[in-house]
Amino acid sequence: MSSGLFTQLLDQACGGFLLAAVIVLWRRELAAIVRVFALQGVALAAIAVLLGAHEQRWDLIAVGLGIGVLRAGVLPYLMRRALAALTKDRQRYGTGGAETRETQPLVNVAASLLTAALLTLLAYAVARPLTELAPAPATRALPVGLAVVLIGFFVLVTRRRALAQVVGFLLLDNGITATAFLATSGVPLIVELGVSFDVLLAVLVLQILTTRMREAFGTTDIDDLRELHE
Repeated sequence: MSSGLFTQLLDQACGGFLLAAVIVLWRRELAAIVRVFALQGVALAAIAVLLGAHEQRWDLIAVGLGIGVLRAGVLPYLMRRALAALTKDRQRYGTGGAETRETQPLVNVAASLLTAALLTLLAYAVARPLTELAPAPATRALPVGLAVVLIGFFVLVTRRRALAQVVGFLLLDNGITATAFLATSGVPLIVELGVSFDVLLAVLVLQILTTRMREAFGTTDIDDLRELHE
C-alpha cells in the first residue's frame, strides 16, 4: 500500500470514527445510538487493519478483525437485546416508551454539540507537541482518539438512561483503543484480547444490572432511581 493511499484511507477512517462519537451526542433514540456505535466499531477496526496492512503486520490485522467482530457485532447485539426487552414491555404493558429514548439529558443537544467541538479543539491542542515530535500519518491522527475519549466521558456523565451511559463508557474505551493504535502503531495481540474480554464482561454485567433495575423499579433513569433512594 502506497503512503498516499494509506494516509487518505486512514484520514477517512479517523474522520468516521470521530463523526460517530458526535452523532451519538446528536441522536436521542437509543436504537439509533446503538447503530452509530456499531459503525464506530467498524471505523476503529478499519484503523487497526490499515495500520497492519501498511506495516505488513498480520497480528495487527488479526487484532483489527477481532475488534470489528466484538465492537461492531457482539456489543451492539447485546445492547439491542436490552432495547428489545424495553420495547416488549411497552407493547405488553403500555409502559416504557420513554425508556427507548434519552428524553432529558443533563445537557441539551445544541450545547452537547458545542461541547464536542470544544473538546475536539482541546484534544488537538493537547496532542500538538506529540504530532510535531513524530509527524507520521498515524501520529497526526492521534488527536482524534483523544477527542473521542473526552466525548465518551462527556456522554457518560451527562446521559440519564443507563443504556446511554453504557454507550458512553464504550465510546471512552474505543477512544483509548484508537489512541493506543495511533500512538504506538498497534498494541500486542494478547494485550488487546485481554482488554476486549474485560470490556465484554463489563457490558454483560451492565446489561444484567440494567435489566434488574427495569424489573425492580420500572425505569432505568438514574435521576428517578436517585429520587427513590431519597
